[in-house]
Amino acid sequence: MRFLAALTFLFAPVTVFAAWGYTDDGTNYVVDTGANLVVKVSKSNGDMTSIKFEGVEYNGQAGKNSHVESGLGASTITIKQYTTPANIIKVGVVYGTLKHYLVFRYGNPNVYIFMNKADSSVTVSRYIVRIPPNLFVNDENTDTDWVPDGAPAIESGDINGRDGMTWSKHYSGYKYGRTIDYDYVGYTSSKVGVFLIRSNHEKASGGPFFRSLIRRGGSGGPDLYDIYHYNMGHTDVMRFGLQGPSVLTFTVGGAAPNANLFARKADWSWFDTLEIDGWIPASKRGSIAGVGLANVKSGYQYVVGLKSDQARYWSISSAAWRIDGVLPGTYTLNVYKGELDVVTATVTITAGTTTTVNTLTCVDPADTTAIWRIGEWDGTPKGFLNFQDTPMKPTYMHPSDTRLAAWDAPNFIVGTTPNSGFPGYMWKDINNDHLVYFKLTTAQLALGAKIRIGVTEGQQGGRPAIGVNSWSAALQSDKGQGDTRSLTVGTYRGNNYIYEYTVPASAWIASTSSYQILKISVISGKTSTGYLSPGISIDALDMVSV
Repeated sequence: MRFLAALTFLFAPVTVFAAWGYTDDGTNYVVDTGANLVVKVSKSNGDMTSIKFEGVEYNGQAGKNSHVESGLGASTITIKQYTTPANIIKVGVVYGTLKHYLVFRYGNPNVYIFMNKADSSVTVSRYIVRIPPNLFVNDENTDTDWVPDGAPAIESGDINGRDGMTWSKHYSGYKYGRTIDYDYVGYTSSKVGVFLIRSNHEKASGGPFFRSLIRRGGSGGPDLYDIYHYNMGHTDVMRFGLQGPSVLTFTVGGAAPNANLFARKADWSWFDTLEIDGWIPASKRGSIAGVGLANVKSGYQYVVGLKSDQARYWSISSAAWRIDGVLPGTYTLNVYKGELDVVTATVTITAGTTTTVNTLTCVDPADTTAIWRIGEWDGTPKGFLNFQDTPMKPTYMHPSDTRLAAWDAPNFIVGTTPNSGFPGYMWKDINNDHLVYFKLTTAQLALGAKIRIGVTEGQQGGRPAIGVNSWSAALQSDKGQGDTRSLTVGTYRGNNYIYEYTVPASAWIASTSSYQILKISVISGKTSTGYLSPGISIDALDMVSV
């Protein structure tokens, strides 16, 4: 009874400003939530054609509405009102094989948004909330996703630059970062907060560390996005099925949104009886729990993730960990140190039960004693040139931005040059053939060694090739990365791979006082120019005994 009372209080309106219900104006269904939010939904295509909160219009830009993708064509639209378990209105939209729902609950200034994508016949990568201009102000120095007037496009029409600074809808890293780092995106003023709370992304592509466009601003008005399948640099599969809910929510005075709406906390059991196609209640889901992790390193965040072609989940780890609400099935379980996979296993989740996992031992490349090492094995270029700050500048700036140091850094001398002197990104057309100088002892000169280069992303098929002095290693094949833009749109995240090269003792200059010279080059069978040329993002590199 206490739980039911608490749930009733959570969703009960504090003040009701208008009449609950819906009307039909001939063109739209007009839904009044009873919480000073009135929404019009087009009866022809399911667009939200008007979103008024406290009488102010928060929808529309130059004739464009808030909608799926860039808007659907002629659709079948239905509306239904429920009185159990609460006063709820559901608008259903059917467009080809796509089923889309907008749900409203009495006394809530919210729109609950669902998308059920059955196949690839309908393009659905995002939901867009389009907000009119002149409602929110910005700071072009920190709002790197807000494109100022007079900043022309410098790449592909969606990255802009002026006076050495760059902006793009892709550059949300300054405020939000990775999917795991934010629960919502939005804009605020002294009068209002407008937020889009992201869904749990169980059917989305990208995973916990993925970075993608989630907000965009400019004089024409800002947008808010929840991304379902974003192809910039991603290496994940396209998943089908029900996405949601994403929640469009409003607050008075710019206050933060209700945390009980966040995907990681919300109780969505009230959706169980709303006939939403693809909705799986908690009773038909399972859980997984682990007693702990072994061989963890201080100073790093550890994340446990589950993934399959059907769904994906994650949880920040501690001594014990747990993930609830998992769809039944067989998953790959990964543990990440930072963003580096250090455990891979297979687990099966059964509805209504908890799968228990014994202590998992992390296999960390940092445990191998190195003759020398540059960077840290954590699955990111953190600490390298241009990646010393938090947040890391290349996640919210184009690589050409003059606030970044020149990528063609001086040659690296092991034992002298700090990690920040090594470029975190390398391109075939920008800073190729980087040199690393190191010395060896007499004992080391008598033996071969292994050079390891960790790559987090390979743009345009980019991958490393090495030579030591006059010796060259055999070229390695592309191990598989995203095939679209990545390093220029704020993401270094692809598939983490460690390229290994065994260097024979005959490659060394036979002198303890002479520098050995390692040359690292980016190779690819693909061609492009400048910052779009084949490139790599580097996690760490080292030399270890064979």
